Amino acid sequence: MTTEKVRKPKEDEVVWIRLRSPDAAETRHVLAELLNGHPLMVEDCIKLNQRPKMDKYPNHIFISFFAIDQQYNPLEIALVTGPNYVVSIYKQDIPVLDSLYEEFQTIAEKMEFSAQILYHIMDQCVDEYVQIVDHMEDKIEEWEEAIHENPYSKIAQEVFRLKRTTHALRKIFIEERTLLGSMTHQQFPYTLPEADVYFVDVYDHLTRVVDSIDLFRDSLNGLLDMQISMKGDRMNEIMKVLTIWSTIFLPLSFVVGLYGMNLKGIPEYDWDFGYGYVWALMIVMVLVMVVYFKKKKWI
Repeated sequence: MTTEKVRKPKEDEVVWIRLRSPDAAETRHVLAELLNGHPLMVEDCIKLNQRPKMDKYPNHIFISFFAIDQQYNPLEIALVTGPNYVVSIYKQDIPVLDSLYEEFQTIAEKMEFSAQILYHIMDQCVDEYVQIVDHMEDKIEEWEEAIHENPYSKIAQEVFRLKRTTHALRKIFIEERTLLGSMTHQQFPYTLPEADVYFVDVYDHLTRVVDSIDLFRDSLNGLLDMQISMKGDRMNEIMKVLTIWSTIFLPLSFVVGLYGMNLKGIPEYDWDFGYGYVWALMIVMVLVMVVYFKKKKWI
């Protein structure tokens, strides 16, 4: 594999042209002037605001695909595939494309035909999805442990944020899966018959990613329900303890109030051990109630 200035590829060459954040003039020069691209395709590549899709033109195929960064932001990649070339147009740095470029420089056999280059780009992006999904799974497990330890953990905002993220990513993954399904069920040009199995493999990986995203959405809903339930259980336990202590002190308050009345004729006032009697009475009442509550398994 060699690197040189962009030019029209020769018939015996297979090339990958990478355009990172090109201006409109550069995009038109490469796609329209050098590769005789369709005007609609050129316009899509300039705007870069497409959903995942595949458009077929007489001389090439336009595919909109997405990479995902570590903050779960989708990064659009416009892919123009022709008989012996693939052009990728993207705005931000995409590490998976850089690593793939270095891999091509080491193993030139991985770009024997244009659809093979396209497969490797898609495969790298989907592999990145798998890593993102694994990271999400670890995060959800971490939140589950945090809720078990403390139901009042302040994670609701993060859970809602991840729910919105998974909803947005799922729409992208579903449309990409549809795209790959059409590639595998129809004879994709610029490839070899025996190479179709590779696109089927990417389709299967993407299906597993979509299934995982669906499970995460259910898990995130379950997290919020579990936190609400555990908060209710904790509150019930607190109210139970407070109620028991209030019940224990209620008769004590009655005894103290009774003998605290400033009235004549209360016989216990004249007893030598009246104060001790009151204390003994209150202690016995407390012990009797504690034993009763334990027998009832209230405490």
